[in-house]
Amino acid sequence: MSAPLGVYPRKPSAMAELFATEKTLIGAVHLPALPGSPSYRGQSVAEICRFAVEESATYVGNGFDSVIVENHWDLPFLKPGEHGYEVAASMGVITAAVVAELGSRVGVSVLSNAGTCSVAAAWAAGAGWVRVNQWANAYVANEGFIEGQAARTTRYRHEIGADPVKVFADVHVKHGAHAIVADRTLAEQTEDAEFFDADVLIATGSRTGHATSVEEVVGIRDHTQLPVIIGSGIDPGNVAALLAECDGAIVASSAKENGRWWGRADAEKVRAVARAAGK
Repeated sequence: MSAPLGVYPRKPSAMAELFATEKTLIGAVHLPALPGSPSYRGQSVAEICRFAVEESATYVGNGFDSVIVENHWDLPFLKPGEHGYEVAASMGVITAAVVAELGSRVGVSVLSNAGTCSVAAAWAAGAGWVRVNQWANAYVANEGFIEGQAARTTRYRHEIGADPVKVFADVHVKHGAHAIVADRTLAEQTEDAEFFDADVLIATGSRTGHATSVEEVVGIRDHTQLPVIIGSGIDPGNVAALLAECDGAIVASSAKENGRWWGRADAEKVRAVARAAGK
């Protein structure tokens, strides 16, 4: 079908600005627990920096284009606005270590849905983008009732001079009920995220590691003029078919040594995904 007219004025592709490749592969760096979280056991931020740089090197050294840094061990996740200064500070320092190796194409995600905290860390670190799971509307998540963060995040981003930081926003965010009253179609939710000034849209499965359907990807792609990437469930068996319908993917579980988010990135598994993607 022809490109949709769009519900927001067309702007340059954030994917083209950030990455010098087509069909971009992004590895998820799932950090150990940070200071302040229940699982934190006193590991220095310098040690966590080394971990993040090593994980990033495994991804990029074996065919991936970049990484996103996530505080995935800070379980159970706080809601937006509840994160302490220690989270933004730690994420900024750790991400800066990765940016020093890879440049500004690195992303940041502070869980859960912490748009302003992610922007603060990204801007301090020199990273180019953030992921925000619930950008528009609202839903019920593991953390409880979660509202879209677009208005607060864009205003904060502008206030601190961080307008160059791009926002990658989920449309059907995983780990939750996708609508409170189930009256918003996939097409409408796609248009909502674009209307609230996201830069890239993300299609996901229902949980971390669960595959995203081709129908979901196409349903989002056909109702936006923004780039679309996949946020979960990519493996060597489905990556070619899914990338044929979008602009890239964030990959984690299938590239880990144990096939789970808490494992270390495995060079051969990373290469397998990259080869299947034609890298």
